[in-house]
Amino acid sequence: MDGGFLYKMSKREFKEPLITVFTPSYNRAHTLPRTYESLKRQTDKRFLWLIVDDGSSDGTDRLVDCWIQENNDFEIQYVYKENGGMHTAHNTAYENMHTLLNVCIDSDDYMTDNAIELILDKWEKSGNDKVAGIMALDVYLSSGKVIGSELPTNVEMMSTDEFYQNGGVGDKKFIYRTEIINAYPAYPVFSNEKYVSLGYKYRLIAQDYKMLILNEPVCVVEYQEDGSSNTMWKEYYKNPKGFAFIRKINMKYTRSKKRLLVENIHYVSSSLLAKNPNFIKESPKKLLTILMIPFGFCLKILTIKKGSI
Repeated sequence: MDGGFLYKMSKREFKEPLITVFTPSYNRAHTLPRTYESLKRQTDKRFLWLIVDDGSSDGTDRLVDCWIQENNDFEIQYVYKENGGMHTAHNTAYENMHTLLNVCIDSDDYMTDNAIELILDKWEKSGNDKVAGIMALDVYLSSGKVIGSELPTNVEMMSTDEFYQNGGVGDKKFIYRTEIINAYPAYPVFSNEKYVSLGYKYRLIAQDYKMLILNEPVCVVEYQEDGSSNTMWKEYYKNPKGFAFIRKINMKYTRSKKRLLVENIHYVSSSLLAKNPNFIKESPKKLLTILMIPFGFCLKILTIKKGSI
């Protein structure tokens, strides 16, 4: 597996799946079995499981080989690629899926037993080509409580931007139409960096489409100590081009004045770390960017201090 891609899939015949559950994985052989067991328990098996191995060296390939040989009643597909970061694994997943819907379940998370049934029932009752997909709930593994706020009960659909800009908080599970997710640009890849926010595609889609509301938990989440959400200072330090990129996108679309200031300060900081001499010219909010330079410089120093440890 020296470079390029390695693709494997179950050899048995399966019913045509309606949704791809895709799981980007990097050295998660110790947590993937939990994800696998949850898929075996699904009350609706009209799905396939696509595992995108982002350059693991912990025997993930051998583990998945064993699962492919088992007598499962759902298809398993496995793609190996060189390590490039979560966003590149998402790019690879989207390139390899052909089902109507798709949902990402991370390698340290798992689905509730009736998740696929809930998703497909919702789509069969309300799905149409005017919406991008379905927005559902994540819950904590430790407590079973909803992460952040629940979804509104007085509307049938809303965009992800509308949810967060109207006070919604916390991770939610986004189930997209594959046709829609692939109609928008792939996540960019920056040399010597391995992080671009997954929110890039989601934000672009939110400008054009709403999501159906499914106020039910479909994913159980455990945040790992070495996960990106727990190592953000290091990510800021190591991936300044990627962060400057998403800050420009966020500046363009946010409606909150406070959020606009925060995004601008981070944009300045990341641009300085990336040594980009053209960051003012490239900013969608040039005057505000100039005003935020002193604050961005201070954040740059703090990022170096915290991120280089």
